[in-house]
Amino acid sequence: MRIDLILEANHSGARLAELGQLAEQYGFGGLWVSNMHDARDPFINFVQTALATTRIGLGPVAVSPYELHPMKMAAALLTLNEISDGRAHIGIAAGAGGAPTAMGVPQERRLRAVRECVEILKLACTGKPIRYKGEIYKVLYYHPSFAGGKPPMIWVCANGPQMLRSAAKYADGIFVGDHMPEDIGRMRAIVDKQLAESGRSPAELRFNNFWAWHVKETREAAHREARRWLAVRATPYPDYYYRDILPEEEMQIIFDNRNSILRAFNTGSDVIEGVPADIMERFVDRATSASGIDQLDHEIDRLRRFKANGLTDISLRIYENPEWTIRLIGEQVIPALR
Repeated sequence: MRIDLILEANHSGARLAELGQLAEQYGFGGLWVSNMHDARDPFINFVQTALATTRIGLGPVAVSPYELHPMKMAAALLTLNEISDGRAHIGIAAGAGGAPTAMGVPQERRLRAVRECVEILKLACTGKPIRYKGEIYKVLYYHPSFAGGKPPMIWVCANGPQMLRSAAKYADGIFVGDHMPEDIGRMRAIVDKQLAESGRSPAELRFNNFWAWHVKETREAAHREARRWLAVRATPYPDYYYRDILPEEEMQIIFDNRNSILRAFNTGSDVIEGVPADIMERFVDRATSASGIDQLDHEIDRLRRFKANGLTDISLRIYENPEWTIRLIGEQVIPALR
């Protein structure tokens, strides 16, 4: 199972390059930044990293066709791919990073929009003239003649069963988010059934999971950091596809106190008002990797369970002290998983 890193979206280009060089030295497979509507441009911001590294993959997750027309998305992606000598990757999603909502753009016919976006990107990767007339997007007079060589990896971000089935028909990889190992097994079953019906081999499709990694010197420090970031996890929200993180009555307490979770994030606090401490502790333990380094074997075992349930890749979102975290994972986790 390949281990990627998801870095802070608002790092400068120079800072990403520093961390990218370190990650490459430790054998990580790829780097991602979340495509946030109020962060730096995720394509341009990777240029310095592309020039400073030689092997590691680079790109944003997730970019929405509702915020950026697939033709312009192709131009940005193929430019990064050229600069990085074929190492670019991208995650495509309908409502990614809050940009469509921030722009007031309706997000209708999501399955079709994502599929047409990927079809256009794949056509652009051929470097041939494109004339595409979809139900939503059209591309005329576009000839990205500079494209060539190794194409970028195109992932589709999916969580619900409809997008999982749709993406299994055409994506290079499926990228899910905040799902536990048991969830991955259920999702993989949906995907593998669709692959068989579509005549695709499971080997043709990679499967990745965005996972919050809060491992620190102590368990207490890990849980403090995890609580501060809970608002940007999928798990505290009722429409999260798989809800069996805790018993339903305890999950309802989490759902009922979403405003406290948001308030903690907005103020940088680790105090979640209204949720009993024991429920919050078990929730964080189940929904993230929040351990002290003395529990690192527990987290390595969790990663092994992710692999056993069907992941080919996992993308670890890291937070404070990224150099320390990169060295910890590179020196102790990656070797243990080989």
